[in-house]
Amino acid sequence: MSLFTYTAVDASNNEQKGTIDAVNIDVAIVALQRRGLIISNIEGAEKSKLSFKSRLPFFDRVTNSDLVILSRQITTLFEAQVSAMRAFRLLAAEARTVTLAEKLGAIADEIQSGSPISTALSRQGGVFSEFYINMVRAGEEAGKLDETFAFLADYLDRNYEISQKARNALIYPAFVMATFIIVMILMMTLVVPHLASMLDEVGQTVPTYTKVVIAMSTFFSKYILLILIMLVIGAGILFRYAKTEEGKVFLSHARLKLPYLGTVYQKLFLSRIADNLSTMLKSGIQILRGIEITGTVVGDPVYGEILLSAAKEVKGGLPVSEAFRLHPEIPGIVVAMIKIGEETGNMGNILDTMAKFYRREVNNAIDTLVGLIEPLMIVFLALGVALLLSAILIPIYNIASGF
Repeated sequence: MSLFTYTAVDASNNEQKGTIDAVNIDVAIVALQRRGLIISNIEGAEKSKLSFKSRLPFFDRVTNSDLVILSRQITTLFEAQVSAMRAFRLLAAEARTVTLAEKLGAIADEIQSGSPISTALSRQGGVFSEFYINMVRAGEEAGKLDETFAFLADYLDRNYEISQKARNALIYPAFVMATFIIVMILMMTLVVPHLASMLDEVGQTVPTYTKVVIAMSTFFSKYILLILIMLVIGAGILFRYAKTEEGKVFLSHARLKLPYLGTVYQKLFLSRIADNLSTMLKSGIQILRGIEITGTVVGDPVYGEILLSAAKEVKGGLPVSEAFRLHPEIPGIVVAMIKIGEETGNMGNILDTMAKFYRREVNNAIDTLVGLIEPLMIVFLALGVALLLSAILIPIYNIASGF
């Protein structure tokens, strides 16, 4: 991203001077012309004025919401008969992050040099998934790029919404549990030791559960630093293991076997698979290629391996329904529906129906989970606080009664 200084004349023939950030001088000129300015001079500035926030990798990454907005903007520009190169130049000038602006500028350069849009997208270092690129390629071949980007925007929007809902459902209980654990640790290390000292001084006999609490407090007080170090080391080891292929597969299996949550995750991935395949079939991509692509972008190692294995079986001559039937992780209803789609030649609509069904199932499951979590957490926290307070207050009450 570079900073350019310019001198221009507006519609009222007033001279204006200023600076503008852009990927290159062409993008800067386009952005100024969109403001209704006639440029008399523009040149690169020596310094960049990018904010500190825009330089941070977390804030500068291209998010799923960026791709949703980008796809809708491209659809609008194509429907307005704006050329692909000019469309990407315009979008680069208005991009939210430096990285996205650079990627869009590079795409425009690739298109200007004669590359198809899909090829230009594929050269942007993993910003666009294989699913996205193949959808665009199919749209180019069919001459329906505006419809393709509209399909992509709708698909990404659905996918983002359901993923965010599943993630947000776990944020509240995780926050409450973390706060509860921190408070309990502080009580054990700061409050209970003083109580234990006071009870020792007066020689008061204490109930068994108070002795247990005091013993736990003594352990935490002596070894809290060691415990924290072990937790950090354990978290680091788990994080590194989760990044390996073996770790991803293990955690995926463990996630799918969780009570209730495992079923929610299964429905989430089945919804994503059906949605991917339906969208690609409607865009003209063959079912075999669709299965292969979905296997790489489904977001779960277990289902990814199932899809890639099913693709090999389909290449060997098996129908899609029979290839899926070999894997117990695919429910029988899905296999039956796909078989109907094969027999009727209406696979796209059948998959779309399944995607909608599983999306509703996931939404209902998450709503039910959220509705159950709150009362269960209230009961759990109330019991924890009641036990701790009773272990502390009852001995104090006995001491007070003795005077």
